[in-house]
Amino acid sequence: MLFVVAAALVDADGRVLVQQRPPGKPMAGLWEFPGGKVEHGEAPEAALARELTEELGIGVETACLAPATFASEPLGERHLLLLLYALRKWSGVPEARHASALRWLRPVELHRLEMPPADKPLIGLLEALV
Repeated sequence: MLFVVAAALVDADGRVLVQQRPPGKPMAGLWEFPGGKVEHGEAPEAALARELTEELGIGVETACLAPATFASEPLGERHLLLLLYALRKWSGVPEARHASALRWLRPVELHRLEMPPADKPLIGLLEALV
């Protein structure tokens, strides 16, 4: 089982941040919600706060992470469990530290992006939440 956490950063205009996977990585070029793997013994919220600092250079209080939904997807020999949190408050300005690009889009606009299989089903829920 591979545990992954991701965030739907929502700005004041109701747009959600997505990042593009860089060349040389699995699923390069696809758009995804920022986040990453939960390390052994790490709480999901702590892992997500750490990943957002590493990937986007923003500060996140774990209390501001609101559980939104999850996805369960086979991933080769493993199985991926993706926990998605909504985040409306953070410090700093997100920058693409480990991604090719960042985009702020309304949830309905996410449908036209090429995204990993686990991320795609989450869009409908985001449309209802935002």
